[in-house]
Amino acid sequence: MTLTSAWTLVTKILDICIVWAMLYFLLKNLKNNVKMVLIFKGVIWLILIKFLSNVIHLYTVGIILEYVVSWGPIALIVIFQPEIRNVLEQIGRTQLLGRHKVLTVDEREKVVYELMTAIEHLKKQRIGSLIVIERNMSLQEYITPTTKLYADISSQLLEAIFLPPNPLHDGGVIIQGDKLTCAGAVFKTSMNPNVNKKLGTRHRAALGVAEETDAIALVVSEETGRISIACDNYLHYNLTLDEFRAMLIEELRPKAEVFYDADEGISEEDE
Repeated sequence: MTLTSAWTLVTKILDICIVWAMLYFLLKNLKNNVKMVLIFKGVIWLILIKFLSNVIHLYTVGIILEYVVSWGPIALIVIFQPEIRNVLEQIGRTQLLGRHKVLTVDEREKVVYELMTAIEHLKKQRIGSLIVIERNMSLQEYITPTTKLYADISSQLLEAIFLPPNPLHDGGVIIQGDKLTCAGAVFKTSMNPNVNKKLGTRHRAALGVAEETDAIALVVSEETGRISIACDNYLHYNLTLDEFRAMLIEELRPKAEVFYDADEGISEEDE
């Protein structure tokens, strides 16, 4: 194999990888965005109609569709400016190499234990709280204006932060790895019109950060003591302690570990 042919092969592989990455991000965001799913279906229909108009010689329809195809992309950019901006922000926040260490099983169990102990006490006393756990997407824009702690995670510290009249109790805390990075964080509230109007600011803020990033948001209601988890654009409302613990453990597990366990389960069943 010559140097030229080798370079050609490398560029083709790189080309395929870039296209695959673009399709991955597109489909990932399409899955969680109803508006973009509808417009995607509309584009498919336009392509089909354009093809049929060429086959059966519908000249007027063909001319109209040519104008739509020519000016459509500009119209889409204007109409879907917020969605496009969110996609670009998510790409920008993604930490390709990861700034935080991957927790060992023991470290992860300790984090879950401290969080569950705090959540149980906060629920019992009906103390409102918002705990956000960073995953792959950076939360630095929320961390910058806050009170920095960089402390080990402990249930006593979390309870002390959210206990009124502590000046930081109205904001949220952010966890990175096994460290409590900051307190007093303020998050954008969700603008989703389908959210229950009875939900308060904490729940809307939790859903907002789950819509903009891949973070996990843990919420305790000040009025009712109900506990909820927001992640992957969805708010799991009014969970029991067992449901809360199981979901938290599942969401904190590295994806590779989940796949490994699944493979093990299949092997055992086959045997």
